[in-house]
Amino acid sequence: MARRSAVRDGRRTAEADESRTDGFDPSDGVFDPPEPRRDRNRGGRWGGSGGRWWVWLGRAVLWALIIVIVVNGVRAPFERFTASDTPSAERTAAPGKGTGFPASAAGAFALQFAGVYLNYDQKSGPAREAQLRGFLPDGGDGQFGWNGIGKLQVQSVQVAGVDSRDAHNGTVTLLARSQDKWFRLAVPVYAASADAMVVSARPALLPPPARAALPAGGVRDRDTALEDELTPVLAKFFPAYAQSDQASLSRFAAGPALTGLNGSVTFVQVRGVIAPKGQPGERVVTATVAWQVPATGGGAGGGELEQDYRLDMIKKSGNWYVRDVRGVTEPSTP
Repeated sequence: MARRSAVRDGRRTAEADESRTDGFDPSDGVFDPPEPRRDRNRGGRWGGSGGRWWVWLGRAVLWALIIVIVVNGVRAPFERFTASDTPSAERTAAPGKGTGFPASAAGAFALQFAGVYLNYDQKSGPAREAQLRGFLPDGGDGQFGWNGIGKLQVQSVQVAGVDSRDAHNGTVTLLARSQDKWFRLAVPVYAASADAMVVSARPALLPPPARAALPAGGVRDRDTALEDELTPVLAKFFPAYAQSDQASLSRFAAGPALTGLNGSVTFVQVRGVIAPKGQPGERVVTATVAWQVPATGGGAGGGELEQDYRLDMIKKSGNWYVRDVRGVTEPSTP
């Protein structure tokens, strides 16, 4: 059966036939396979080739996101683990650091307060109360817990430390001695500023610091030959050091001038020299020196004190010279 021409029915019929893609024309009941549309894929190229770049870009973004998620997932528990083992600077800092509390001024304030608080006598109770009023809040107990009986006097009081909780509240710890007993006194201080303070609560007596045990130490590998060589040298040096004899000290000095003790003590004897083995011609040694201290009040005679000195020494042209004299920092005895 012959197919009708689309031209015969005019433009509408031709457009209807052209838009049909299944090849079937209901007017004649004949199925004709549709011809391939050449304009869809000109030149043999895939029409979606330009979108391939977007596919690859999307994949790259997706993989980058996956890597970031994996890395953060692994790093987070690791940081929590290390943070729990290694204290941060904020946790390890001493109490009061960086709080803004005026520690120096509060220490001086608590020291002056303790001079009144730790000295009382029932014969002069009103005078003590009048002095305490300058340290206490308004309307408080004028004797600040003292029952007005007995007598107490302290020989010395020093600031041992300040523990501040914030910019206004802190506790000043004092070390005090009364007769033959030592104790600590914790004084709570409120500071509105460095120039306005008050004792915010009653102080507390605390035990003195415990006695520490020295670790095993000392010089175990000693140069006994050098110790014998230096003993007579130092026996001449320390008398000049005691009297600040600059003419004699200049013969021993191997650096800045040594000032000496200006006659405050009298040399008795070098009781010992400890020299560790080390580099020839240069050594740091410890000398134990006995001094006689003048008696208090101008009495005859005086007691002796043995003291340890650290001397930095150098040998030049066969003679030993002193570069520095200071106190020891570690035990030197074996």
